[in-house]
Amino acid sequence: MILEAVMLQVRKGMEEEYEEAFRQASKIISSMKGYITHELQRCVEVEGKYLLLVKWETLEDHTVGFRQSKEYLEWKKKLHHFYDPFPTVEHFNKVPLL
Repeated sequence: MILEAVMLQVRKGMEEEYEEAFRQASKIISSMKGYITHELQRCVEVEGKYLLLVKWETLEDHTVGFRQSKEYLEWKKKLHHFYDPFPTVEHFNKVPLL
């Protein structure tokens, strides 16, 4: 399992519109092969800042299967104009603790 983590900064005053657009876009990502789950968190301290966490079965499910799909073009159309600056996406593996 891979965890995609993205810190998002939404343009000032567009937070409500963004959240509604994200609700709609959630249907896109959740339909993709290898998708497990996702959540969007709103920062308490910084207005317009969000954390997106997406769990994928494999890295390629995100980087190839989703990012190179026609569905991703719709995702971009719905969401990318809200971000300033454009976010950096990072991927993580869980560290075994026992």
